[in-house]
Amino acid sequence: MKYIHRCFVALAFATPFFTCVFAEEPMLRPLFNGKDFTNFKSDGAAEFWRIEKEVLVGESNAEKKGHYLWTDKSYKDFVLEFDARWKASTDRGVDTGIEMRQPKLQLQLGVSGSLRVDMTGSFYTGGKPAYPEVGQAKEAKSLLRPEGEWNTFRIQAKGDTFTCWINGKKASELTDPKFSGAAPIGLQIHGGVEMKCEYRNVKIAEL
Repeated sequence: MKYIHRCFVALAFATPFFTCVFAEEPMLRPLFNGKDFTNFKSDGAAEFWRIEKEVLVGESNAEKKGHYLWTDKSYKDFVLEFDARWKASTDRGVDTGIEMRQPKLQLQLGVSGSLRVDMTGSFYTGGKPAYPEVGQAKEAKSLLRPEGEWNTFRIQAKGDTFTCWINGKKASELTDPKFSGAAPIGLQIHGGVEMKCEYRNVKIAEL
């Protein structure tokens, strides 16, 4: 009887702790439903984007024009989670990314067009320097699975701080109050590049 009483007392003290832990994890909901372009602006998308077996496939066209698949909604503070994979078909490599906020800030996926090195997981500001050192994913190579395999990314935009995790491990973080405005989130097909990138399990939570 004493044992049961102690268990109830222990649970009573533990419950607030567990409630706090779970409360910190946002409720992620599907952004891409695996079937169609619901939640995205589909105008002009068919030339660059298609859906195959619940995977969102982005691929450059014959003219290698650039394109963004934008969300219908604008987001400011959010957590975005997704799986992505790509495999280069040329020496230039795949150059893509996730665009967010206003003015535009991008999380790089693949090879940087300006640096011609893989900057996956690093934040691209478009300024000087384009990739601030503090926002670079310097250990990304050790976190990423081989090219052509699925990797899981998590992006958090909260206030003036932007954080990226790769396969469950923190890869980079940038703090910059300049990027303060809400904006649609965009998946990029980089102009002038022959490329293909695939996404699945795309989920989002507003903070």
